[in-house]
Amino acid sequence: MIKSRWPPAAMLAVLALLLAAGRYGPLHAYVETAKTIHSGAAAYADSGYADDQNGSAGGADNADKEDELRSWLAAEAIKRAQPPIDAVVDRVWKAIPGYNGRSVDVNATYELARKAGISAESAAAAPAAVPWVYREVAPKIGLRDLPPSPVYRGNPNKPAVGLMINVAWGNEYLASILNTLDAQKVKATFFLDGSWLSKNKDAALEIKRRGHELSNHAYSHKNMSTISDAKQLEEISKTEALLKDVLGADNRLFAPPSGDYDARTVRIAAGLGLRTVMWTLDTVDWQRPPASSVVKKISAHVGPGTLILMHPTSTTEQALAGIVRAARAKGLVPGTVSEVLSERRLEQPREGK
Repeated sequence: MIKSRWPPAAMLAVLALLLAAGRYGPLHAYVETAKTIHSGAAAYADSGYADDQNGSAGGADNADKEDELRSWLAAEAIKRAQPPIDAVVDRVWKAIPGYNGRSVDVNATYELARKAGISAESAAAAPAAVPWVYREVAPKIGLRDLPPSPVYRGNPNKPAVGLMINVAWGNEYLASILNTLDAQKVKATFFLDGSWLSKNKDAALEIKRRGHELSNHAYSHKNMSTISDAKQLEEISKTEALLKDVLGADNRLFAPPSGDYDARTVRIAAGLGLRTVMWTLDTVDWQRPPASSVVKKISAHVGPGTLILMHPTSTTEQALAGIVRAARAKGLVPGTVSEVLSERRLEQPREGK
């Protein structure tokens, strides 16, 4: 009789995995989990635990316990696997980024758990104490695979919020805004108007020095849909050249002035390697509303994947810290637009973090 190299419970776990794949999500996501389970089982078989060469009762007991731990981890891995989410073009929100899934690396988790003295019984009693090792699983369709389309938000499964600050005029509040971002330990994306950048290189370099993302806001704040293809190309490419030459920025984003664009704008920006970015929530800070009302608005409507539009105004100067706190109070991580649009996983932060 041929003896299996797999622990029985691990084989059952893989069988359950294949059954679950057809019912709950894309097969390729669960195949990744199956690979990690297989590698763990193979390592188990090769380790010598399955056949006690010394005939020692103590060795057999240890092998049984380790077999139980590995089998429990393999079964639990199925529950913890999360399939990736493909990017899509939504009827309302236009392009929505994908989001990486995750699978448990059973073999790596087993080794860490064994070294920590964790048994199958203690793992089952306190799964959170297990040193889980996860691998990200990329979606089949990413944002880059979609046809040119504007982005208004990140993936609603990613607990991240993008801070976008369009700069075309006004320097008097920039220093204070940068200091607030430093104090809150947050990075933002500054979309710079080219004509402003050409006159305020030192201020732009200071934004870069503080570690923020620098992106394209055209050159002279024209409504893009009202000008020719050639002029649109000039507006975007002229600012892009400044971003590279003056700031050394490797930019991939374009925010049209006043949020005005048409299909030509999106296509022309895409031809320059830029994704057209809009916003989910507008602070309308250029109308100088009270900071308290802005914070209240953000607190009521912010959610996973939200892009918040701001400008360097007195309202944003006073409201920015409250905006960041409002996002964090909902378990969201504020950061740059690129971070929000990335497929990279971002686990829910613990309370107080």
